[in-house]
Amino acid sequence: MRLTSFSAAGYRSLRSIRLDLGQVSVFVGENGVGKSNLYRALQLIKASAEGTLAREIAGEGGMGSALWSGKRRTGQPVRVIIDAHFVDDETAAGYAYKVEIGLPPPVSAGFAFEPHVKEETLTVEAGRRPVEMMTRKGPVVFARDGDGRRVEHPERVLNSETALALLGGSGRYPEVGDLRAAVAGWRFYHGFRTDADSLVRRPALATTAPMLDEDGANLAAVFATLRHIREDTVDLDRCIGDALGGAQLDVPVPGETATFGLVLPEFPQRVFRPQELSDGQIRFLALAGALMSYRLPRLIALNEPEASLHVRMLPSLADMIARAAERTQVWVVTHSRELADLVHDRTGARALTVIRVEGATMIEGMRSTGLMPDDD
Repeated sequence: MRLTSFSAAGYRSLRSIRLDLGQVSVFVGENGVGKSNLYRALQLIKASAEGTLAREIAGEGGMGSALWSGKRRTGQPVRVIIDAHFVDDETAAGYAYKVEIGLPPPVSAGFAFEPHVKEETLTVEAGRRPVEMMTRKGPVVFARDGDGRRVEHPERVLNSETALALLGGSGRYPEVGDLRAAVAGWRFYHGFRTDADSLVRRPALATTAPMLDEDGANLAAVFATLRHIREDTVDLDRCIGDALGGAQLDVPVPGETATFGLVLPEFPQRVFRPQELSDGQIRFLALAGALMSYRLPRLIALNEPEASLHVRMLPSLADMIARAAERTQVWVVTHSRELADLVHDRTGARALTVIRVEGATMIEGMRSTGLMPDDD
């Protein structure tokens, strides 16, 4: 289930923007232009699949902070609108999911500033025309069951819930469930803590870890899985050695917990444990765990992965992004034009430059309608 396009309107600095996406998407720009808002808007699709959309918006300041604060057309609904299109590479079917979030009405059973999911739709195009698989207005949801019949879901949806999460987890609506499962598996890595108490520096429970958690807490288990279960760390060792001056990753056989360390060329008889490593070293290792794990999610999103990294580490980071893109989609938001160029050299993905025009986040060359010239 591959993401092919994405649009957002009315969200923070995103007045209206639409993006076509390939296997690798790179967005580069200065501070304050709204790159992180693009990343966050994409993350809201995953929140819809997980049923945490209202909580995510409330956590970033509520609808007052989430809504576009610039000029609007008269009579236009005050809403955040997220729209995503997918293709199932196995069946070639196209999926389109749209969700609209707004403010509660003056008289409401919910909380005064709680985000309300107003409308949701899911359509699938596998033949001559799209077929509506799910539609929601307010608390009422209609969907097509396993026999293709359009039925009303017996349970009313709360204002803070998404129908994608509720119906997708019920087992009664196959297409809704397929999309929910695909999107809920995405991973967003927007900065690993590197302080002394950070999770990435701690031992992890010795359980098989096919992919890295979003907070990096199972990093040691990810490395142990690669070293002792998959028994293949050739690419991982090469990237770490190139980035960290010939350092070697040490991963002992786990006991109750998994651990790791680095052996540095100048001190070959000693293993430096995570607590002794620099912020840049531990951050690079966390990115390696995210991009080179045993199994990758269907989409990996990285927000400013170059932070705290020495410039000499960027070629290896670009190598890992390119290798990951052979197995999954990768979305990168970065300040670094050098990293963007390195990724382009390895993948052919042209970086899109994010700018701010009259308060709105845009892509350089994008029309005022939010479309790129090729879309015309």
